[in-house]
Amino acid sequence: MELVPLRKEFAQAMLDGGPNNDEVNRFTGTHATFTLEDCEAYIERTLNDPDRYTRAITEDGKYLGEVVLTINPHNRSAGMRIVLWDGFGKGYGSLAIKHVLDHAFHERGLHRVDLEVYDFNDRAIHVYKKLGFREEGRLRDALLWDGVFHDAIVMSVLSTDNI
Repeated sequence: MELVPLRKEFAQAMLDGGPNNDEVNRFTGTHATFTLEDCEAYIERTLNDPDRYTRAITEDGKYLGEVVLTINPHNRSAGMRIVLWDGFGKGYGSLAIKHVLDHAFHERGLHRVDLEVYDFNDRAIHVYKKLGFREEGRLRDALLWDGVFHDAIVMSVLSTDNI
């Protein structure tokens, strides 16, 4: 597994594996559909945003997903998100998250990284807790999926936590 900067040539693989995949959409709470042009525009925006740190998760050059920090330099904080649609159970998500936490705390001097995860995503919640994230609270009934409401769990890790 390698973490590499996001590149325009990943747009088709991004479209094929993620934004129009029912399981990925459920885990990310995405109701929209996307085109190749949407993926290309997202990559372009990401590459030109100094307050965004994005790494593509790849294996043998194949795009498997991404991990992203959206940085608020004024508060020394960042929101994190990760999407992985291939390579489950190999530790790729954990390695990617460790990388961005290291980048956040040691390269950028941030103090806080937070995320939201839906209450049905037990696998992700387990990984986040293992990596030092703590639950801070819940956004009740934040996602309506197939007629059922789900809570979003807010989690964070601080630079002063023992991770």
